[in-house]
Amino acid sequence: MDLSFLANGQFLHLSRFQPDTFAKQVRGTLANKTTIDIIAPGIVEITPATQADKLIVLSCGIHGNETAPIEICSDMLDEIISGSITVQHRVLMIFGNLPAMNTGERFIDENMNRLFSGAHKIGSSPERQRAKLLEDTVGQFFAKAQGNKEKLHYDLHTAIRDSKNDKFVVMPFLDDGRLPSAKQFGFLAACGVDTFLLSSAPTTTFSYFSSHQYKARGFTVELGKVRPFGENDMRSFAAARASLTALVSEPDFAPAARMSELLIYKVNQVINRQHLDFTLHFADDVPNFTDFKQGTVLASEPGAQYVAQYDGEAIVFPNARVALGQRALLTVVPTTLETLDV
Repeated sequence: MDLSFLANGQFLHLSRFQPDTFAKQVRGTLANKTTIDIIAPGIVEITPATQADKLIVLSCGIHGNETAPIEICSDMLDEIISGSITVQHRVLMIFGNLPAMNTGERFIDENMNRLFSGAHKIGSSPERQRAKLLEDTVGQFFAKAQGNKEKLHYDLHTAIRDSKNDKFVVMPFLDDGRLPSAKQFGFLAACGVDTFLLSSAPTTTFSYFSSHQYKARGFTVELGKVRPFGENDMRSFAAARASLTALVSEPDFAPAARMSELLIYKVNQVINRQHLDFTLHFADDVPNFTDFKQGTVLASEPGAQYVAQYDGEAIVFPNARVALGQRALLTVVPTTLETLDV
């Protein structure tokens, strides 16, 4: 099939506003012999004629108002379709919550990034149905890995509030004995990331799903702050865009990391909202990674008060308006990594 109708952002536009265009799977082959398979609205698999050693998932828009990564991925797909980028690896590109993109909201009914690893099974909201489809699609994609092919998943986001460290990565808990990858620190540093947060427990995020279920190297990549479509200063994402392009188009893009220049944190407290009367004890404009003195009250609700347990304990992802039972705040403390995988 001629795929020229997908150029200039039309794949994303049709996925958002005319999803029935992709009610049936669409396949086409580019002049450079790359195969494009549109699996569903917002989901496209790209297979090069000659494959190198990686299977790469690039997901964005799991929260519909996190627009910069959506724009980056849409632009990259345009360049792949036009032939300006020739991929060297299998790539699965996912635009997650299409209805929420159209309303400019984080989600419609539920936070999709709390619905993976089977958490979608109870209930039938659009986000739950979409999360199941994304799980199934990622599983089918990674099933194509053979031998020592590297499986990677970069779930691209932007944060609700400003951050002292503008670009940072949440690294899913490795509960299978694996060590963090020095190679991935290098790649993510090349994307402009200098801050890494090591998770301490399983979660229901998309990146943890890929990491746990398929032993992929999965990451939640926070590239800046939420802004509406068209209002992102794309110059601030140039390093990320260039590195993602190199990742898919070069046989082995593997820049080295200077670990001494990176900031590494570990989770100290996961504070969930249990009552409607939940209060954060700092202003809404306090940036992520702001640190506090030991004993400072960070949040409270009936029957509980949450304080900084260490000097220098910092806050990440504060949100007092999450649903009951969901995470309202992470606190983190600096740490080091002495042992890394290659």
